Amino acid sequence: MNNSLLSTHERFFSPWCLGSPLYMPAHRRDLMEIANGDKHPELRSVIFCTEDALSHAEVDSSLRHLGLCLQGFRPTVQRYRFIRARNPDVLARLLDLPHIEKIDGFVLPKFNNANFQAYFDQLKGTSFKIMPTLETKEVFDVGAMQALRQAFLQDDIFERILMLRIGGNDLMNLLGIRRMRGLTLYDTPLSAIISNLVTVFKPDGFALSAPVFEYLDDPITLQKELRLDLAHGLAGKTAIHPTQVPMIEAAYRVDVADVDMAQSLMDVSAPAVFKMHNAMCEVATHKKWAKEIIDRQLCYGINESMALTDYTGLSI
Repeated sequence: MNNSLLSTHERFFSPWCLGSPLYMPAHRRDLMEIANGDKHPELRSVIFCTEDALSHAEVDSSLRHLGLCLQGFRPTVQRYRFIRARNPDVLARLLDLPHIEKIDGFVLPKFNNANFQAYFDQLKGTSFKIMPTLETKEVFDVGAMQALRQAFLQDDIFERILMLRIGGNDLMNLLGIRRMRGLTLYDTPLSAIISNLVTVFKPDGFALSAPVFEYLDDPITLQKELRLDLAHGLAGKTAIHPTQVPMIEAAYRVDVADVDMAQSLMDVSAPAVFKMHNAMCEVATHKKWAKEIIDRQLCYGINESMALTDYTGLSI
């Protein structure tokens, strides 16, 4: 995050500001140091996990550990802190912890219509931001996702949903497959699923996150996948290791030409249609894109290494 830029603004929840969240097991001994930014200061957001990262036998001790660590969480405007609740019962236990208000919100795994009320009934009257994770077999059913969208659109629920997370590995597991090295998610059956989720949820104002890239030794394919994530309108990609974070966040910097066009499109005096940088700019159809570009610029800045060029390759 460009902390010097964001620190001059009121703290706000934009999906882009989460950057590349890193999941960490809730039983880590250094949990407090990570939460406060003393360790891994480059992280914009962390998610302390009580679900897949823990065995069943580790849950009770991890919740006790998390409760003790919460006492030492310091206020921060530079790092977002979430907890992934294992299930609705664990969410209830988390909500009862002293100092739980020091976190920003919860990730709700395996989310679907069946556990909708079990989660959201408990969150009534709180100010926590919520990130439901779409990773069950219902995701393959467009009708089920449309029904879930309608449930999310309730006023008291919509306003607290920060983004919807796409659980890529869980969805691949349901298909009995794992991505091969050298292939992006968009070279697998998940390409169609991601496209469906985007077209079901984004028109109603929901942000969606990009699934993890699970290989640490293939930066070329990661870069390709990041471009395709952006092409599909996904905001933020979960990292599996801190070493992935700089590459992911570098991909979110905005090119000078895009910032130029976005600012012009957002100008109240802009003509309905105009040419800029050898591209057609149309306020009626490009304004949402322009808002996304400006949000990305606020969080990540401009890609200074990119020359302002037109599509013939000549500097302008």
